[in-house]
Amino acid sequence: MDLNQISGVVTGAARGIGFSIAQALLRAGARVVLSDSDGAALEAAVERLGDAAALSFRADVTSASEMAALASAAASHAGPVGLWVNNAGLARHRAIRDYTESEIDLMLAVNLKGTILGSQAALRAMVPVRRGHIINIISTASLRGIPGETVYCAAKWGARGFTQGLREEAAPEGVRVTALLPGGVDTGFWQGATDRPMPVEDFLSAQQVAEAVMTLAQMDDGVVPQELVLRALRDRDFAQKTS
Repeated sequence: MDLNQISGVVTGAARGIGFSIAQALLRAGARVVLSDSDGAALEAAVERLGDAAALSFRADVTSASEMAALASAAASHAGPVGLWVNNAGLARHRAIRDYTESEIDLMLAVNLKGTILGSQAALRAMVPVRRGHIINIISTASLRGIPGETVYCAAKWGARGFTQGLREEAAPEGVRVTALLPGGVDTGFWQGATDRPMPVEDFLSAQQVAEAVMTLAQMDDGVVPQELVLRALRDRDFAQKTS
């Protein structure tokens, strides 16, 4: 896909992985709509980018109407949506017995329902032109169970299963769907998850995840990169398996 010819949408773009993805897309010549539920942080992010091709649009990924409005805003800003990155996510680090029902609802809403609604809005925008690429940022938490991350794992396993089904449904319409599964990323996400020291070398950087998105997005339109698992070489899982 020639990124100079498309508009892209990135959710959860005010900081971290989403911000780095938006920044990389802009550098490649795409017109990008950054979306986040935190309006103040979103405006600050767009100001930091300092690029006229970047537009901010505050939206809640758990609202179908707001995702539809985001798709419309992107099309108005820069033409048909060619790339949509569902990146918004939320985590809690605690034992399942300590969760409240409202926290469980919120975790599932953002991490699973948000991916579904964002993909739905993207697909509705892409099918009429029979072209587009949806990239869902999921997690290696969709591959195994993690103590203290039970609800997060449940949501991410669901998001991965949804993405696999969507890929089969969207392909006949000319739309590609990819799951990107990063391991731990140095974004502050893991702060407070453990009392052990966690060196930055144990994690991917947000920029490395953005580079992976760029690689996927720039593949030929006739190729469907189905799933990419991305982990730091010094990921603790590797160390534990060899100790």
